[in-house]
This record gives sequence, structure tokens and C-alpha cells, in this order.
Amino acid sequence: MTVGDGLTRGRIRTGIQPNALVDRTIDFVYAQLPNWRDDPERRPVTAEERLNLQLCKYMNVVAGHEFPMVHFNPEEHQVKRRKVDISATPDETIEIHTHRYTKYDPFLVIEGKRLPTPGSGRTREYVTGGEDCTGGIQRFRLGLHGSLLVTAAMIGYLQADSTITWHKQINDWIKEELTSPTDTTCTWSTTDELGPLQTDTDIRAATCTSSHERTDGVSDQISLRHLWIEMSTDSKNV
Repeated sequence: MTVGDGLTRGRIRTGIQPNALVDRTIDFVYAQLPNWRDDPERRPVTAEERLNLQLCKYMNVVAGHEFPMVHFNPEEHQVKRRKVDISATPDETIEIHTHRYTKYDPFLVIEGKRLPTPGSGRTREYVTGGEDCTGGIQRFRLGLHGSLLVTAAMIGYLQADSTITWHKQINDWIKEELTSPTDTTCTWSTTDELGPLQTDTDIRAATCTSSHERTDGVSDQISLRHLWIEMSTDSKNV
């Protein structure tokens, strides 16, 4: 069974870049975000945990028909009792770089964040949560999420404003950490800023990448793919 060019069920053919399955999986998730948002059977919730669970269930159903070598799982355990929102595991054992992944080993983890983040003192949580270590990018930088991976993803559920507005805001928060730091767990720099935004106004979605030094993990750097989807403004806060 073939999934995309050169990717076969259970293995990656010789000559295919080792990260190809990771990239294809991220692209698959991004392509499905507007279909999930607009699914008439989807209950219009806004709570982060419910959005993540809904998306994970949807992705598993669609992947079963269109991307069968990958399974999506909710609440994947990480280090120090942490959990990441969604993980992707292979249907059969594969090798990426020199690491062997079985059906029990995630080759991709995904953290979902609402924008704006609700609650007092949580404004910048997409980037950092300070000493509480609740920040999305922060957790990847500290190796609390994705410590065994070189590429991971973040989903932004945009519940107000546009993708362009949030791209600027997040980079402004990172710049402010240079001059007036609120996070003592990481040293931030301009290299942590999000790269150029690729927007699709028809489906109200956008994507970009970023690269970060980290203090713990299989490599000194981790690459993040940011997948943003503008949600309906009439959702009920449940």
C-alpha cells in the first residue's frame, strides 16, 4: 500500500529523506484542519482539551482511509509527568534517521494552543509560561516535549483575530523576552522568532516554521512547524 510518493506501508524506501514521513504527516494534518473545523457533525467547542480530542478523533478516521500507515493518539506521555496533546505513531515498524519506531513509539508530537489563551497571567502561553513551564515553544526548548525528536508541530486554534495578527504578536513576545524577560527557564534570541507566514485566505489557515536551541534532547536544536486555523467566531465557550 502506497502513501504519497515513495512512502510504503511499514517502511521508507531507500533514497527517501529520513524525515519524509514526519513532514508528510504534518502536511496531512495541516490539510485536514479546515475540513475538521467545518465538519457539520463537529460540536462547536472552544476548550483546548476538547478541541485537541476532537481533532485527534477526526484525524484517526480520515487517516484510516487516506493515510493508513499513521495513527493519531491523544495525551502522549513525555518526561517529568508531562503530556503532549497529540502524537503520531506508525502502523508498522519503521526507521527514521537511525531510530527505530514501533507502533508504541511516536515519531511526531503535536501541541495545541488556543489564541488568545484564556485565563489570568497566561497571555504569552503559546511562547512561554514562565517558571510554571506551561508555554508551548518553551516546553519543546526545555526538552519537556519531543526530547527524542528533531521535528515537532504546534497547532494554533485562532479564536480571535487573523493569522497575520498572531504571527506579529508572537514574534513581538519573543522580542520582548530579550529586553524584559519574564522567563527564567530559557534564554530567548531573535533566532527563536517564527519564520515567514504562508497564508491561505480561502480556508483561513496559515503555516510557518521556527528553529530553537534546547537544553535537553537528542539534538541541540528542534524544528517546529506551526499550523494555524482560524476557528468560527460563534463557538460557545464549553
